[in-house]
Amino acid sequence: MRTVKIIALAATFAVAGLKITSAAGIVGTPHDLSGKGWGTTETCKFCHTPHFAQAVTGAPLWNHATTAASYTPYSSQTFKGQNQTQPSAQSQLCLSCHDGTVAVDSFANAGVMRSGSQFITSTNLIGGGTPHSLATDHPISFTYDSALATADGALVTPASTNYVDTASATGIPLFGGKMECASCHEPHDNSKNTSGKFLRVDNASSALCRKCHNK
Repeated sequence: MRTVKIIALAATFAVAGLKITSAAGIVGTPHDLSGKGWGTTETCKFCHTPHFAQAVTGAPLWNHATTAASYTPYSSQTFKGQNQTQPSAQSQLCLSCHDGTVAVDSFANAGVMRSGSQFITSTNLIGGGTPHSLATDHPISFTYDSALATADGALVTPASTNYVDTASATGIPLFGGKMECASCHEPHDNSKNTSGKFLRVDNASSALCRKCHNK
């Protein structure tokens, strides 16, 4: 049954255009929480459900509580992405575990959200603290287009509003033309790197960074 659900979700993501390789890749990774004893043995249920899904923008069949936090964004004198916003819907999904305000095991059963108790703290905490801050993390939710590449002078001009480079297995996706958490991280596939950080490209010799930064 678990395999059937994983395949079904992979098909859903493909239709939704969320640029994943295979949802089956989550099995055995740190995102596979099925063996934690947190109310289910289903791999996908912590984030997705085939029935009674939560109405969350940009999240097919979403089944997890979402963050309501507001964040201090990244800024610097050299950052040219002046149209940066609060995290967009896609990145909010990641932050709904990783900012530490929502329990990892706050997922729904038959549409009824359970109150979880397992929170991310120091390890893998992004956007935590008071106030919630992304100021020391790579900027997200900014438009990455040719105008930004020209203004910066050291960025690759994106191939389209969907990808920085070509739409391939090593492509860096954009979401509505924006850079998001999932541009660098593929939450369903931990096989492309040795760091265990779900990177889309192994960052040996800064290979992932150089997908966008050319100087």
